[in-house]
Amino acid sequence: MPLRRTAPPPWVIDRRRLLGQRIAHHRRTAGLSQEELGDRIGVERRTIQRYEAGSRDPRYTDLLLVAAVLDVDLADLVRGEDPPARVSP
Repeated sequence: MPLRRTAPPPWVIDRRRLLGQRIAHHRRTAGLSQEELGDRIGVERRTIQRYEAGSRDPRYTDLLLVAAVLDVDLADLVRGEDPPARVSP
């Protein structure tokens, strides 16, 4: 796949990070590990890790599968409220 000619604007990077945080939040709420979520949607654990870190854009098909496995509406996953801040133990 060819590389993008220009870097995405900062607001796109921010939205991608928020999407990753939402995926992580809903995955934890469902009691799944990254490995388990990856197995259920047919991708490697590292792919889930990259989605959650905001370093990779999920494909549309993967987003549909993630939403289905986590029992969350796709719209809520993509543009829902920000997940609660994680509190360090």
